[in-house]
Amino acid sequence: MIFSPPLIKGRLIKRYKRFLADVVLEDGTQITAHCANTGAMTGCDPADATVWLSVSDNPARKYPHSWQLVEVAPDVLVCINTGMSNKLVAEALQQHKIKELKHYAQCRSEVPYGDEKSRVDFLLSNEDATDQAYVEVKQVTLSTEPGVASFPDAVTKRGQKHLRELIQQLKLGHRAVLLFIIMRTDVTLVRPADEVDAEYGRLLRKAIMEGVEVIAYSVTISPFEMTLGQAIPVSVPELTRIKN
Repeated sequence: MIFSPPLIKGRLIKRYKRFLADVVLEDGTQITAHCANTGAMTGCDPADATVWLSVSDNPARKYPHSWQLVEVAPDVLVCINTGMSNKLVAEALQQHKIKELKHYAQCRSEVPYGDEKSRVDFLLSNEDATDQAYVEVKQVTLSTEPGVASFPDAVTKRGQKHLRELIQQLKLGHRAVLLFIIMRTDVTLVRPADEVDAEYGRLLRKAIMEGVEVIAYSVTISPFEMTLGQAIPVSVPELTRIKN
């Protein structure tokens, strides 16, 4: 995924009201940018951090700038735009770059499913639809220990619902996959953030024990482009300690 037009560089003043961030551009102009991330963004919005923004030419937009990347430590980039992970996965699925999912012929997105009225990120199937895989994508940006990413960064009722929906699809005879996309460049392992959302951790363990597949991929990030990287391990401590 190439950033086109190219991103512009700035310095973060602050993020506020969840969807807004004040930024000073390289020419000294101060602007307000849209922040497409409703999460806590823990550790991803340090004051004075270098950030990169996209610019829309849509005249109807109140804030034409959108915050995309942040440098949280020297040479450590994080993509904070939660819409980008699904775009990366869509591109990778088209190019058959996700080895666990590369044999499917058809791919649909945002398909309604489940008793809780969800929309699955991707529904994959073979040509006659006898083999279907329901794939939920989760973008991961939180890291509280060196080399380790964790999800979620805030209590996620929506994420809990998606785990229940995946378990249901599995029981209906379909394949169910949870795909973590690690949107930062300094980690090689991902784990559940039990200290943030214990219920999500419990449901994740239940899903794994039921047969839901959990996989994770890194992302190569630069101010010019992003590409899906390598599969990385998912660590789920005390996997057998769950309650129904």
